[in-house]
Amino acid sequence: MSARVLPERPLPGHAVCLDLRTAGAYDPEAVVRAALDAPQPGGERRFLVLDEADRLVSHQLLYERLSSYGPAHIVCLAVGVRGERTVRRTLTLRPPAAGVLWVFDTTEEGVPAEAVLRPLVDVLSTPEVFDAVLRALGEVVHGVAVPAVRVLEHDLTDEARARAWRQAVEGLTGPEVPAGAASAEQVPPALALLLDEGLPRSLADHRWLPAQGRAGLRLATCDDAVQDAVDGYRRVRGAAGLLTGAGRTVDLPGDIERVAGELERFRIAVADAFAAAGGSRLTVEHRGVLRDRGIELPEMPREISRAGIVPALRDHTHELIGKGLPLRSVAARLAALSARTAPVGSASRLARLDAICGPERLRRLGGRHPFTAGGSRPVDFAVTGLLALLAGVWPVLGWVLGPAVGVLAAGLAHLMLRRRPNRSPDGRIDGGGATGAAPRLFGGVLGGLVGAGLGQFLGLPLWAGAVALVLSVAAVVLLALRDWSRAVDDWWARADPEDAWRILREVQGLVVTTAVHDWLFAEVRHHCSAGAGAVARLLRGLADTADAHGRGPAHANGPGYAYVPSAHAVDPGEGGSRNRAAGPPEPDGGSSSWSWEDWGDGGADDVWSDMDEEPPPPVRASAPPANGSPYPADPFGPAGPFGTSVPTDRGPAVAGGGAARGRPDVGPEPVPAWLERRYGDGGPLLVDTLVGDLVAGTLLILDRCWAGIERDPGAVVPAVHEERIAELLDETRVRLERDVAASPPPRYEGLRDQDALSGLAAFTDRSDRPDAARLTGVAPDAVARLVLAEDDPARTVALCGPEHMRLLSHDPVAARQVRFVPEAMRRGAAGDDIWRGTAEDVVWTGAGRHAGILRLVPLRADVVHTVRAEEAGET
Repeated sequence: MSARVLPERPLPGHAVCLDLRTAGAYDPEAVVRAALDAPQPGGERRFLVLDEADRLVSHQLLYERLSSYGPAHIVCLAVGVRGERTVRRTLTLRPPAAGVLWVFDTTEEGVPAEAVLRPLVDVLSTPEVFDAVLRALGEVVHGVAVPAVRVLEHDLTDEARARAWRQAVEGLTGPEVPAGAASAEQVPPALALLLDEGLPRSLADHRWLPAQGRAGLRLATCDDAVQDAVDGYRRVRGAAGLLTGAGRTVDLPGDIERVAGELERFRIAVADAFAAAGGSRLTVEHRGVLRDRGIELPEMPREISRAGIVPALRDHTHELIGKGLPLRSVAARLAALSARTAPVGSASRLARLDAICGPERLRRLGGRHPFTAGGSRPVDFAVTGLLALLAGVWPVLGWVLGPAVGVLAAGLAHLMLRRRPNRSPDGRIDGGGATGAAPRLFGGVLGGLVGAGLGQFLGLPLWAGAVALVLSVAAVVLLALRDWSRAVDDWWARADPEDAWRILREVQGLVVTTAVHDWLFAEVRHHCSAGAGAVARLLRGLADTADAHGRGPAHANGPGYAYVPSAHAVDPGEGGSRNRAAGPPEPDGGSSSWSWEDWGDGGADDVWSDMDEEPPPPVRASAPPANGSPYPADPFGPAGPFGTSVPTDRGPAVAGGGAARGRPDVGPEPVPAWLERRYGDGGPLLVDTLVGDLVAGTLLILDRCWAGIERDPGAVVPAVHEERIAELLDETRVRLERDVAASPPPRYEGLRDQDALSGLAAFTDRSDRPDAARLTGVAPDAVARLVLAEDDPARTVALCGPEHMRLLSHDPVAARQVRFVPEAMRRGAAGDDIWRGTAEDVVWTGAGRHAGILRLVPLRADVVHTVRAEEAGET
């Protein structure tokens, strides 16, 4: 068996191919057993068998075994040699369940047999073509025919395929990116609660620090101390505080000192709770410890739960992938989410507590600030002197009244100093102060004397002196009250005891944040961090595996094949290189084209006229592997759930975009005359289609891991999923080589959560494919001309030699024709117009890169012999 004729693995939905041609070095029964074990979905069992025409009868038991496990359909490619003039087959190979195609693989000089059989096997294994050929054989006499073929093949150049594959893998994996920072706006609501340190709505009314608890008692005491200080300040700052004894009982420095002390004790109580319950997970013992320290924790709020974390992670991951982010970018965002949600324990909040209510802030709160009243001293001197001058203009009495106003101003300043708010009634705490009494006294005496002299000189009436006196005294009192209020407010602002309330609010907020996110959500945060980290590591591992595996070699023209392009000219008008030697045969050419006019009406003597010649020995195929499998050994291991692994018959240089195919020491392989190949550089949607297939497969791989992450994120085994993405890459690359990814990926029925991917149907449902022109870059015009042309037998090439033409039937109506075109060639705008008027008998295939015509020419009645079971046993 030739490894270059059959595919490496049976393609999903395709007929199982097996080769019974033997050299005596292997067990044919093992080949049949392996073929029977090959999976065939849908209950349809199709077998495409390559056999030697002279051994169909001796292999009767093998064909019967293929049908022994239920109804099976068999198409046998019986390979004959030049000297053969009859076909002997058993009843098992009769229609409607079986049929025989008699072919000769040595009809063209210089074209090896494998180059003839390989594309023929590729075409016939397509399920639609297989069924159409089998039906056509059922309408042919004896169910045996010689195929006449004309096939067009649309494919990519090696460089285009390697480039598209490299870009697709890069589009899936992406470059390395920094982790960045996770924000609550970019994640689902269930995860946003873990990022914004907000308070769930259901916990808004919860009392975290009960009044009867230790911390709550300290909080209430501190709050009362601040309130006492505020009440004392309000009693002191007005006229009553200066002119009456209302402020004598107020001890503002003592109240502020008590505020600082109570605030320090409250901070110590909170810090003790943070340190005592500093674990990363909340336990019953932790709840008891916190309750003893005055912090009461509620039950878990309804807005979040451990069970909802992994579904939220799954939705977030799907959303990121759905946005088109490559795997490494998604992994970086999930790693940032993992770092952001990792529980660090309440002990880590002590630094924030010190920043809010640390020793420096407490020392500033309890500091002693001086009391300063009035403006600058020269101004006080001048203003008091002016008012005393005004009071001294009263004739005669001005000598007393003027200096008395100055004494009044100095007395009020001294009273402000005596009743300053930064001094305790007992004198224990005194911040000191200055009110400017001396400048007021000197300015007032001097101004009063000057005013008395001026009044004596002017001789003003008595009523004018009285008015001046009243105005000056009122001004002195009002200015003193103004200076007192301003000085008290300034001192209060510098002492700022009300800052303790702000500190209390910040500490309470820190307690609530710590209680929710470090204690109540500890297990949820741990689960989220571990889950996000596990998915990030998994995605990064998948990306690394995809990069490493994606750089491996890839086939040029299909799984198990090593097609070599013809070294002929390029036809730019047709969108790609083409094999000029594969054009329509010339009438006088050496190709095996045939027509009904070429056949004479010779009798039986003509049929057997050349039988006197000794036929050459039959050409045998090479043996299969020793394990008996109908497929060659797979160097990549067994096939996985995504399909087969990819064989390696091209070196790295070719896979990287080299021009040569196959081995470097072997030149371009000849192609048969009936096969025309056209190569494109890739269409505009090729890379996007491949990336979409890889993304959809990656989502299916991730679907298998969420349950494990839910149970134990640390138990996820990346190697298992990395093996699956390797299988995904193999399956995608097989489709790239088989039909340029025109066929959709195999449907995966094992989704654990159908609803999880329902919102990503555009990414997981890959049934809607672009047309072939947008994938290959080759226009389908030539295929349309071939398929839509009038029925002309001369357009096809019979797979037999000139000496076998007389064995074929003379009746042109007896021949059957199968026209086949991949569905991808008529999809999309590129194929809407050219396929109008398509014949109804065209078979539209779901996969493949071949289109063309298969004409099944029946044989004469005396050429086919049916051997019954008894006769076969005697043979």
